[in-house]
Amino acid sequence: MPRRRGVMSEEFKVELAKDLGFYDTVQREGWGGIRTRDAGNMVRRAIEIAEKALRERHDTDL
Repeated sequence: MPRRRGVMSEEFKVELAKDLGFYDTVQREGWGGIRTRDAGNMVRRAIEIAEKALRERHDTDL
């Protein structure tokens, strides 16, 4: 099965990992070494940021 291209940039993922406190694991083991819970928290936080950006863009368009 071919791998899908990532939606999030590496830079954004690193920023999220640092904010959420598991970047040290990423440095030691790579992205495959993070816990499922951490990956879920990272995706949840990315969605929150995207939704906030959309709301702000919508508010400025009014």
